[in-house]
Amino acid sequence: MRSTERNLLADQYDLDSVRDALANLDSWRRYPEASDRDAWDHIPEKFRIRFLANGEKRLGETWEHLFATTLLDYPRHGNRTSYQDSYFQRRGRLHELVLAECIEDQGRFLDAVTDGVWLICEETWWGFPAHLAEQKVGADLPDITDPTVDLGVGESAALLAWIDHVLGDQLDTVSKLIRPRIKMEIDRQLLTPAFERDDYWWMGWDIRQHTVNNWNPWVNSNWLACVLLMERDPEQRARAVHKILRSLDVFINHQPADGGCDEGPGYWGRAGASLFDCLELLHHATDGKISLFDHELIKNTGRYIMSAHIDADWIVNFADAGANAMIDGDLVQRYGRQIDDPALADFGSWLRQQQAERAHSHIRSLNRTLAGLFDTEHGKAPPPAPLLRDVWLPDLQFMAARCESGNNQGIYLAAKGGHNAESHNHNDIGTFVAYLNGSPLLIDIGVETYSAKTFSPQRYEIWTMQSQWHNLPTINGTMQHQGENFAARELSHSADDAGATFSLDIAGSYPESAAVKRFTRTYHLERSGTLTITDDFELSDAREPIIWNFMMLYAPEILNDGKIRLSNLAGDTVLFTFAENQYETVSEKIPLKDPQLNRIWGDHVYRLRLTAKRTEISARNEFILSIKN
Repeated sequence: MRSTERNLLADQYDLDSVRDALANLDSWRRYPEASDRDAWDHIPEKFRIRFLANGEKRLGETWEHLFATTLLDYPRHGNRTSYQDSYFQRRGRLHELVLAECIEDQGRFLDAVTDGVWLICEETWWGFPAHLAEQKVGADLPDITDPTVDLGVGESAALLAWIDHVLGDQLDTVSKLIRPRIKMEIDRQLLTPAFERDDYWWMGWDIRQHTVNNWNPWVNSNWLACVLLMERDPEQRARAVHKILRSLDVFINHQPADGGCDEGPGYWGRAGASLFDCLELLHHATDGKISLFDHELIKNTGRYIMSAHIDADWIVNFADAGANAMIDGDLVQRYGRQIDDPALADFGSWLRQQQAERAHSHIRSLNRTLAGLFDTEHGKAPPPAPLLRDVWLPDLQFMAARCESGNNQGIYLAAKGGHNAESHNHNDIGTFVAYLNGSPLLIDIGVETYSAKTFSPQRYEIWTMQSQWHNLPTINGTMQHQGENFAARELSHSADDAGATFSLDIAGSYPESAAVKRFTRTYHLERSGTLTITDDFELSDAREPIIWNFMMLYAPEILNDGKIRLSNLAGDTVLFTFAENQYETVSEKIPLKDPQLNRIWGDHVYRLRLTAKRTEISARNEFILSIKN
């Protein structure tokens, strides 16, 4: 259960204790400066070679232009990406140039680094176009008299602060004016407004206005880094850190005891993982005097990401998450070590090996890159992925089960309850995904590229947000409805060596027009390789036949009435069976035109629709997936 009474940080560490615990700015160093060749020369050779090569590719490239009219593409047309693509490319290039200069320390990349730093300092505002609606004049060009602190402001400020931390002396050799400019811009765009104002919604002071989500720890992690690295006044430094602790407490209070992330595992990297960034920085900057790593809630928050892992890059992608994600293995490994959880640390080690040669996210935090580079665990042989047999998070109302622990063979099931006002919500109570031998079979499509409509009152006009595009029934022609009152009820879960069972009543997720009194959905996975989905329902009125929707990656092969063969990415198959002569069976090919969906699923998916041939007030329907075909 969530609690508003935890206040694990601010109640335990008041302003006096924060003041006493913080290391002096001049004596604290999180990472070695580039001139510390003993430290930088001991980074493993494979990373040195890679980062030098990346930097060399960037030398001589033309820096991106960020035009006012491109920023206005968002308020004019709802387009976020036209501005953000160039914005992220500029910062990604600078990130790589900085690392190359630190690796080599010969000045070869220093002018290019200077150009990138100066360009960012020259930007009027460091945020994302979609977030300018937070300023008093609304979505327009940024108003410098009304500074908005958002995710982009935090990331950009922290990028410059970490560059100053590791390359400050070298920047002084180019010009003595660069570092004061960095400090001035960080102060203008982040430090002063965040300290002086309490009305940024992500701080969480009034959760009635906006549900706390990943913004809170994400912005706070970068604000904290900038305070620790740039604020020279000891009293101001302590007061700012204590305010950050109070804000983080709002997020921690919102966290369920089971550690689950209601935004989905794709957002854990900027929710639970950003909370870890904060706690890791606090632990280091106070020599362990401020620490929550022994608290069970913090431990569970880290373990969640391991609970949502299916196999390889595949994760359970409920809400706005994507079905495959670049989870930061370095961070997961450090998280596991900090909370003394060998299984989580091993999972992080496995992730590190999987990601060794892959491109990073477009939003790359230099703090995380540096933390990974100076980790002492490089070179150790990673264990296999844990592949948990059973997961049950009662507060999040999330379950998962597979046939055998540590083995991707057979059927994997994940299903959810919850309510339809969760952060990044889709109307998807009672939905599920099923994987076969570690490869997607019945899927959750996810979300298209964000636009103005995504976070507007028209959100649920977007097809991917609707229950009819999830593995759910449409009842009396009615889909699920959004809102916190539209929720699952009567949940139960059990698991043993023979199988796992999850049951819930999803009737409460439909509006009155659906006329549904009870709709009990039960999932039962037999470890031997069979998944049975049972829908036992009772309606107050039966105006239209119920339609059962099933989303899949490949076209279902209809063998005969009541038998369909389904395939996964690898070509493995299961038999999907149901009662004969009860349904009209239609397979629809659904074209995908969004690049984010194309990256994961290709250019199309399929929806199987089973429409009941009769309207019934009550019935019991059974659908079976079996690998014994």
